[in-house]
Amino acid sequence: MNSNFMLVVALSALIPLVIGFVWYHPKVFGNAWMKASGLTEESIKGANMAKIFIITLIFSFFAAFSLSGMVIHQFSAGGLFQPEGGVTIAGAEEDMKMIMEKYGKSFRTFHHGVLHGALVSIFFILPIFGTNALFERKGFKYIAINVGYWLVSLMIMGGVICRYA
Repeated sequence: MNSNFMLVVALSALIPLVIGFVWYHPKVFGNAWMKASGLTEESIKGANMAKIFIITLIFSFFAAFSLSGMVIHQFSAGGLFQPEGGVTIAGAEEDMKMIMEKYGKSFRTFHHGVLHGALVSIFFILPIFGTNALFERKGFKYIAINVGYWLVSLMIMGGVICRYA
């Protein structure tokens, strides 16, 4: 595991903000998103943008931290050796060291992280966002724009975390 793990996770939390600036720009999907969501220029004026961006950054950090456990398989290996009911497993430390020496760099590529970012988007974000949108009576365009944003964001975040964390 890279000693800069938390730095990589924190920096990858900036990715959704950068993608969002482009994705929701009026010349990209911004106007279509506003129309699909039922918002107008007037209705979004007066919002506390500093508060929105700070909370968005915090949420993005949560997403990046959670994503790290999905794109870095070595995290799961450690769970095999955790004490159950307070009972330490004899030889666990040596076994984990051996596993990390042999498999510590397996599946640690940008492309592998991108794959997992896509899988999370399709099998987790889409069902949740889609379900909410259906009950909110939002159309396909609304779902596609928002899920597309998370698809791109999580793919890049997954790639960065998997490769550099």
